[in-house]
Amino acid sequence: MQKTVLQMKKITKKYPGVTALKNVDFDLREGEVHALVGENGAGKSTLIKILGGAISKTGGEIFLNGDRIDINNPLHSQSLGVAVIYQELMLAPTLSAAENILLGKYPRKWRIFVDRKRVQKRTQALAKMLGMNIDLNKQLSMLTIAQQQMVEVAKALSLDAKIIVMDEPSAVLTTHELEKLFNVLTKLKKKGVSFIYISHRLEEVFKIADRVSVLKDGELQGTRGVFETNRSEIIKMMIGREIKKSVVREKSSEGKKVVLEVKDLKNENFTSPINLKLLKGEILGIAGLVGAGRTELVRAIFGADKITSGKILMNGKHVTIKSPKDAVKKGIGFVPEDRKGQGLLLEMNVRENMTITNLKDVTKFGFLKTGQEKRNASSLVSRLKIRIASLQANIKNLSGGNQQKVILARWLDTKAKVFIFDEPTRGIDIAAKLQIHDLMSMLVSQGASIIMISSELPEILEMSDRIVVMHEGHITGKLKRENASEEIIMNLATA
Repeated sequence: MQKTVLQMKKITKKYPGVTALKNVDFDLREGEVHALVGENGAGKSTLIKILGGAISKTGGEIFLNGDRIDINNPLHSQSLGVAVIYQELMLAPTLSAAENILLGKYPRKWRIFVDRKRVQKRTQALAKMLGMNIDLNKQLSMLTIAQQQMVEVAKALSLDAKIIVMDEPSAVLTTHELEKLFNVLTKLKKKGVSFIYISHRLEEVFKIADRVSVLKDGELQGTRGVFETNRSEIIKMMIGREIKKSVVREKSSEGKKVVLEVKDLKNENFTSPINLKLLKGEILGIAGLVGAGRTELVRAIFGADKITSGKILMNGKHVTIKSPKDAVKKGIGFVPEDRKGQGLLLEMNVRENMTITNLKDVTKFGFLKTGQEKRNASSLVSRLKIRIASLQANIKNLSGGNQQKVILARWLDTKAKVFIFDEPTRGIDIAAKLQIHDLMSMLVSQGASIIMISSELPEILEMSDRIVVMHEGHITGKLKRENASEEIIMNLATA
């Protein structure tokens, strides 16, 4: 029988007026992946922050290898052999990837100077183990979010930790990168490393985990071996009821009007001219691996990145889009991949985040019509079923799913007709994910059109009418939904 390396007994965490965790029991065995699942707000992150020393527990006990311990701070947790990779990356954007990986533990020459050769040797070995195809000397801020996530994984591995906690590690990874990560986890399991794996993607849990524990409203609902349970049971434990699948809408692009067309589009990110069409009332899925140029393409369409040649047509007429402001005027809305970095005003409240793109409707002679603004925001909260205490709630305190809905509400308020969704369900729970899918279906049924980037191939196949596949800055294939499969898409994505 596997040795138990971690026991968390009766863990409780109370905040003023709120109990985030209530008598939660959790254990981890040597060389296993123990998944921790639950809706946003279930208490998963609170539990691992206690283990990682980021917050203190109100009650309960923690045992490592049978010894009772009190974890005082993150450094203490690391010294005990625990490494935590949080969902919000804890990296230094102005340092290189290599410097981030070994941050705080650089090898030295003569105990004074950083030994750059040893830094390179150590970080390159970790990168090779992870299959990281990036320049480690590149400044972190110049890397994609997915590449930064892999830097976090390498950073955790550099600690030689025996327990590694991963909070939504795959949220920004494509199927290809995820396979690499799983291969690394499998290798490390054989060496006795144990993992706590938090994910909203249940298909991952059943693929990589040995056991799964479910939290709901701060309480443990149960622990199951993955071969002793199924997806339906886990979902029911997570939300307290069986969840009904969204109504499948008819997917047909035949005879539909072209609302947006990209002709011979080029900039420094594309290796060949980009040509595509978006039809009225359809979802056009864009698939590909990280670095394929998907985000760069939609940023160019939205005016966030400069176009060097080519043109964009809307409803058959050439339009000039040199900035996001131009795109908004043309009726284009953009929900970015980096929700917190590029999509939200984190120091503002829900109401302000919702109405920021449509101030003309809530101002008069330069003054804000607060009553109108509140009415607009309240209507959107009701329409999108956004769970908030009030319109004055700070946006950064909302769950990922509710934050995503606020960004979507912002564009609904502008009455946009073309929506760009870059990883629309990244890092949100199953119930919120299905709500986002329903909202997308509602939009296209009302005549709007959507460009959707997703690294989840099941999502691409389920939601798209047509699919465009990209690889290294150019389009390698265009597929109708009925002719597509995960295998075909992956072949095109690696062509």
